[in-house]
Amino acid sequence: MSDTVNRQILLVEKPTGKLGPEHFKMVKGAVPEPKDGEALVRTRYISLDAANRAWMHGATYRAAVEANTVMAGGGIAEVVSSKAPGFSKGDIVFSSDTGWQDYAVVPAKHLTKMPDVEPMTHLLSVYGIAGLTAYFGLLHVGKPREGETVVVSAAAGSVGSIVGQIAKIKGCNVIGIAGGKDKCHWLTSELGFDAAVDYKDGATFKALRAAAPKGIDVYFDNVGGDILEACLSLMNNRGRIACCGAISQYDGVPSAHGPRGVPGLIVVKRLTMQGFIVMDYMDQSAAALADLQSWVASGKLKVQEDVIDGIENTPKALIGLLAGENRGKRMVRV
Repeated sequence: MSDTVNRQILLVEKPTGKLGPEHFKMVKGAVPEPKDGEALVRTRYISLDAANRAWMHGATYRAAVEANTVMAGGGIAEVVSSKAPGFSKGDIVFSSDTGWQDYAVVPAKHLTKMPDVEPMTHLLSVYGIAGLTAYFGLLHVGKPREGETVVVSAAAGSVGSIVGQIAKIKGCNVIGIAGGKDKCHWLTSELGFDAAVDYKDGATFKALRAAAPKGIDVYFDNVGGDILEACLSLMNNRGRIACCGAISQYDGVPSAHGPRGVPGLIVVKRLTMQGFIVMDYMDQSAAALADLQSWVASGKLKVQEDVIDGIENTPKALIGLLAGENRGKRMVRV
């Protein structure tokens, strides 16, 4: 592999305001060699997630990304050579540690062997972290019951679009919150949501109240901030809020105020508000994948992907994701 070049995208400085192309640069390095217990993998698809931006602020459930290092990120990769038992050349794997580069050396404990699925992109979307996050966050944390009203924010994104569809499969009344008329129309006409609220209209609370006259039983929160505040005040007694992320506060300066009504509304309405990380549920992933695969096969769950070509376009693709450009799961084909 010595004559092969490893293209890498570095985070050259941590942004203090909005993320821009100037915060990244592409370099060419040598292809690393695996040591005992490691495998050399070639990245096929890089997953783009709002969390990529959160890692630049500081440590989250993983270490912070430091300046002048390869930008962190997960992806689907192919094993090139292995010194790790259980992994051999040609295996397709998922790793949260490949980073934005052609080749990476990854310890076996950070690799998950993936099934042979066509298209391979489904391993990052519906059968990957996005699908599993939607599944466990909604069903294990939100615990919706048939006939209840479920609201999901960032509803046209990789996780939200799947959450809403699973809630429909479970017999719920589903309202999505998304940015722009096109996305809202897509949610109701293509994905079967009962209603969609365009937060860019500026009257989110009023539109939500009209869409959910019986109140909200389950709110799947991807954004935090003002939208979480609007939903809090419309929650029914003993409602559940599954806290998945806070994309409204990742890029640029986080807004100074969080949702008001905490803990007042939580106490009065006896609400349950729980954060979760999908990794906590990985021991149950086989059962989740069986459900997801049967729903996709039967046409009950539609898969929307947003695939961008070329590793050099990864920074631009993440910046666009943070601005809400994508519909469904965004990823880069290396």
